[in-house]
Amino acid sequence: MARIVMKFGGTSVGDVERIKRVAQRVKREVDAGHEVAVVVSAMAGTTNQLVKWCGEVSRLYDAREYDVVVASGEQVTVGLLAMALQDIGVNARSWLGWQIPFGTDGIHGKARIAEIDTTEMVKRFSQGQVAVVAGFQGIGPDARITTLGRGGSDTSAVALAAALRADRCDIYTDVDGVYTTNPRIVSKARKIERITYEEMLELASQGAKVLETRSVAMAMQHGVRVQVLSSFVDMPGTLVVDEDEIVEQQVVTGIAYSPDEAKITLVGVPDRPGVAGAIFGSLSDSAVNVDMIVQNVSQDGKTTDLTFTVSHADLDRATHVLEKLKGELAYGEIVSDPNVCKISVVGVGMRSQPGVAKTMFQTLAEKGINIQVISTSEIKVSVLIGSDYTELAVRALHTAYGLDADAE
Repeated sequence: MARIVMKFGGTSVGDVERIKRVAQRVKREVDAGHEVAVVVSAMAGTTNQLVKWCGEVSRLYDAREYDVVVASGEQVTVGLLAMALQDIGVNARSWLGWQIPFGTDGIHGKARIAEIDTTEMVKRFSQGQVAVVAGFQGIGPDARITTLGRGGSDTSAVALAAALRADRCDIYTDVDGVYTTNPRIVSKARKIERITYEEMLELASQGAKVLETRSVAMAMQHGVRVQVLSSFVDMPGTLVVDEDEIVEQQVVTGIAYSPDEAKITLVGVPDRPGVAGAIFGSLSDSAVNVDMIVQNVSQDGKTTDLTFTVSHADLDRATHVLEKLKGELAYGEIVSDPNVCKISVVGVGMRSQPGVAKTMFQTLAEKGINIQVISTSEIKVSVLIGSDYTELAVRALHTAYGLDADAE
């Protein structure tokens, strides 16, 4: 007997028939003798509609009331799934975030989980009851409903698995696992049987949409074994595990891309101490996240050019912040480019294998693709290129690193 947390996303519970199919999957685990908690998202499209209504009512809405509204989608889903389970003879009840409770901080709209009290849930496991839990939501220090931000149901599931000391957390999505890259772009992309937490974290943060970044970080922190599976087909998925569980490492495990990038260059920035701090400090204060950064060497010792990337959504805000700094910093001009894409190759095997960056640069050069910015970490190399070359770059790199399905 094992203790399992099963998580189903919005597409998996998109209508009543799909909810009934989810109930059958849960029943299989119950019939196998396992203790089961199920975490669900709102039905596909529901949260978007709720967010839209909030914006239509008030442009500057109260974040606390926003959370009350957008958390309601999961309340519908847990109730329907609990009913569907009861209808096929499974002892089940629904749990909202405040009933467990999922204790969070008070940052409405993107709260972080502080603690989970699973005492009553575990007691009911011993009575053979399935817990159907609303993802994405919790309760803050002021007893107000909070939400965890987009993708928060993945985080809810992993956090619950950690609190329950579950044997595994199964994340059911509309894909059947984690692939070496997006199969819609590269038809020869392969499903990865096992991937390390670090690799999954890098892929998720660099644009892969299979798992939410915070959930992977939490799984790594607490040692929760995560399995990515399809809600629609019965086949093995991808296990996200500790590096020790993988016998032989690929040099490059996968290739991610993020089209949601914009490049900003400040031309003629004074080359003196404190300028970069003023620029990036002001951006941080305005909640603008900066990713890749490169500074040119100052030719005259007086001015230099500073290039960095932000998300598309933050481009206008970042430009506005920088324009207000022009009088103080006396830089020349701002040049922005929204038509860029970040391509990243990821693999823990890079730690012991030289030449990964060289292969990347040579492959892109052979395809006539210009590299605008480069950044690296211990297990990742990322480059910024023109967005028109995204698919060509991903396909070429996938082949260059021997990741194509027929390369074996």
